[in-house]
Amino acid sequence: MPMRLENVREDQLYRILLGINVVFFALCILIDPFHVNWSMNPFQLLTPSDRVLVMMGATGTLPIDRMHRWWSLLSANYLHGSLLHLLFNMAALRQLAALIFDGYGPSRMIAIYTVSGIAGFAVSYIAGVTLTIGASASLCGLMGAGMLLGQQIGGDGGRLLFRQIGSWALGVFVFGLLIPGINNWGHGGGLACGYLLAWVLEHRRRKQESAADRALAWVCIAATALILLYAAVSTLFYRLG
Repeated sequence: MPMRLENVREDQLYRILLGINVVFFALCILIDPFHVNWSMNPFQLLTPSDRVLVMMGATGTLPIDRMHRWWSLLSANYLHGSLLHLLFNMAALRQLAALIFDGYGPSRMIAIYTVSGIAGFAVSYIAGVTLTIGASASLCGLMGAGMLLGQQIGGDGGRLLFRQIGSWALGVFVFGLLIPGINNWGHGGGLACGYLLAWVLEHRRRKQESAADRALAWVCIAATALILLYAAVSTLFYRLG
């Protein structure tokens, strides 16, 4: 029997997203272990090689312009540049998933997460970012949806929610200004897309999830599954061949 999205629990959805990210991080390490950075610097520990990251679906002007990999706008959301990068993003996902799932429902959360990631990396591509990866564009999309939710709920609770999520978003951007290599273009694009998409889809207090919401989620799921499967299989064939 096919999975019914309306029956999916928040913890199940989180574990699926966590599992995909962990598996793809492990694949990037195992496919080319001799070029992994094993430095004890926490910011560089277990950094996969750029070559493997490109093969597995990193995005930016290099993969898109030179290799015509437009699909990398989606796949890059499931790749990470170090163990700390992965842990930080998955911890942020744990905090945001519960809020957005409860406020919008599983189908709309999937759509916001997927489309915001694509939009964030599209903005960074237009801005000329050469090579980029990470779940943070999608996470910023969830932040944008959370900020809108706080505004629309209103009252003390809504204002508190807006300020809390807003402070997280501000912290992300400040961190991106202080640390070289952080893709603030992707963060900004994801945040804006999440806010706008949440406004279009609306939250549960105004409208329950519809068949159209579930259809959009399934399109996102199918596209993600096909693209990630292609990235993994093509990379493995290349390395083993």
